[in-house]
Amino acid sequence: MISRLFHALLKLPRGGKRGVMMAADVCLLALVMWAAFALRMGEILPRQLVDHWWLLVVVPVLTLPIFACVRLYRAVVRYMGPQAVIAVTYGVSLSTLLFIAIIVVGGFTAVPRTAVVIYWLLGLLVIGGSRLLVRAAFHAVLKRRAEREPVAIYGAGAAGVQLVASLKTTRNHEPVVFIDDDPALHGTVVNGVPVHGPDALEGLVRSEGIQHVLLAIPSAPRTRRRQVVQSLEALPVHVRTIPGMTDIVSGAARLQDIREVDIEDLLGRDSVAPDAQLVERCIRGRVVMVTGAGGSIGSELCRQIMLAGPRTLLLFEQSEFALYRVAQELKALAAARGIECRVESLLGSVVHQRRLERIMAGFGVETVYHAAAYKHVPIVEENVLEGVQNNIFGTCHAALAAERAGVRWFVLVSTDKAVRPTNVMGATKRFAELVLQGLAARAEHTCYAMVRFGNVLGSSGSVVPLFRRQIQDGGPVTVTHQEVTRYFMTIPEAASLVIQAGAMAEGGEVFVLDMGEPVRIADLAEQMIRLSGYTVADDDNPDGDIRIEFTGLRPGEKLYEELLLGENVSGTAHPMIMRASEASISWAELEARLERFDAACRAHDSDAAREVLRECVDGYEATSHSSDLLTVHAPHVVGSNVPLLGDAKASRRH
Repeated sequence: MISRLFHALLKLPRGGKRGVMMAADVCLLALVMWAAFALRMGEILPRQLVDHWWLLVVVPVLTLPIFACVRLYRAVVRYMGPQAVIAVTYGVSLSTLLFIAIIVVGGFTAVPRTAVVIYWLLGLLVIGGSRLLVRAAFHAVLKRRAEREPVAIYGAGAAGVQLVASLKTTRNHEPVVFIDDDPALHGTVVNGVPVHGPDALEGLVRSEGIQHVLLAIPSAPRTRRRQVVQSLEALPVHVRTIPGMTDIVSGAARLQDIREVDIEDLLGRDSVAPDAQLVERCIRGRVVMVTGAGGSIGSELCRQIMLAGPRTLLLFEQSEFALYRVAQELKALAAARGIECRVESLLGSVVHQRRLERIMAGFGVETVYHAAAYKHVPIVEENVLEGVQNNIFGTCHAALAAERAGVRWFVLVSTDKAVRPTNVMGATKRFAELVLQGLAARAEHTCYAMVRFGNVLGSSGSVVPLFRRQIQDGGPVTVTHQEVTRYFMTIPEAASLVIQAGAMAEGGEVFVLDMGEPVRIADLAEQMIRLSGYTVADDDNPDGDIRIEFTGLRPGEKLYEELLLGENVSGTAHPMIMRASEASISWAELEARLERFDAACRAHDSDAAREVLRECVDGYEATSHSSDLLTVHAPHVVGSNVPLLGDAKASRRH
């Protein structure tokens, strides 16, 4: 009966609910008025009240506008908080002053003065208490009718307390226990929820039927978060988290935004604070250009460059949608942070050297971060000539344009797949490094540098979003090989280190980022399955929820990735950036090889392109794929009169 009544009230329009509240307040205030006289005089029907019976009507009715003025009727009772309590206090106090004014103006000497005090105290109790009772009754009914899943919250600090308050207003989850590392809190009750230590969680999962654990430790170091996540991995619960403190402070997320466990919590390590001088050296007050600005790394470079205070930021990208998206985001970021920076959106391909040169010279570009490249190993393996065109000629043309336009710093974003590559993508990226090394040996004004690192978490083509989708679909999760391992780094950390490494360049260096320990991909897949609340189906557990299938290595894929070609490596001023000294090829020899690449592209001969890569790139062995015979060289087909090496030859003549 009560439940049906509450649901009927919830279905009323907002005006109807306010009408019910006003009618209830009139009745309650009349009751309070009678109680004030009765308690003071010690009679059920005091003579003073009988003589002034109209006070039971006038005072409550005139109080309604007062309650409306203090916004008491704007508060949603089921979500009532401290502001509503303050409004009740103001409203009842003003109603009491109204009562006093009526007595004084009317000269009603028979009305006891203490009845006024009793009216104020009872008014606070009844008006405020009625709302609290309605809120409690609503949540009690809601809790009985809804299937609320019991959850444990890891972290009984301020974030955990706010999360409990947020969950109690929803229909989905019921916080039943806090888990906290602080022994001083064990056995206490915080915001109505008992606090236990981590050792008690396994038993609580069974006894309380806990299906979810929510991490509320946004300010904990990444290493500690990783330890907590690993300790929960063996439990049959779905582990989720609130955003990190950085996202909360920056406004990128709210405390109550519950999300899947960030992969950084599984693989990441505590990042080293960036050196502000290195970050700003090539950026602050300068004209900076990012090629491939719409990609995973390129867009993050743009965000961090924007925060470092450039005078102008040029976004160069061949995808119109990606360019629009990153430009809108950066303009919003500049407006929100009060950053005065000109943002220019430039459509184009890095193979067009003349356009690049005009842009760099016209805007007076001082720093270029070259992140434009084809990076997906199997796709580039099947489209060799396009990989050569974009990764090799695109880098060559951008670097030559920078030299002729007088750019001071040119930083190439490279990859660990360039080290003894078994695939075309890695081989083309290594040849791009050789191009920059050759140019650096002859450059007079432009400082060329390369920054090499492994996989970044969450980038396009990363296994992490793929695994997450496969888990949501119920599996199977596909891994290429049982023993395949990869280095991982977060996108923001990689972009920050690229900027800092470029600032340390003197010309021709290959900088290598400290990627930590390599991660076994099969282990990562198992962790993600378990943390999603599922079990892994294998020979030992055939009835598990999700199976991992091994599909075999893809064309050109390696079991293990490397970061260095040799042992000649030295440290730098930054603990996570190393400087490698590696073999290079003279520019004259590179030009001859570039002409052979040009001829192979024009003849649509991918085997010839692979042969050049095999001759120049240490560790690469060419293999033939017939599908490459269909590769089309776009500029030639559309009738362009600009050969791939046309600008390079013009540069030599110049």
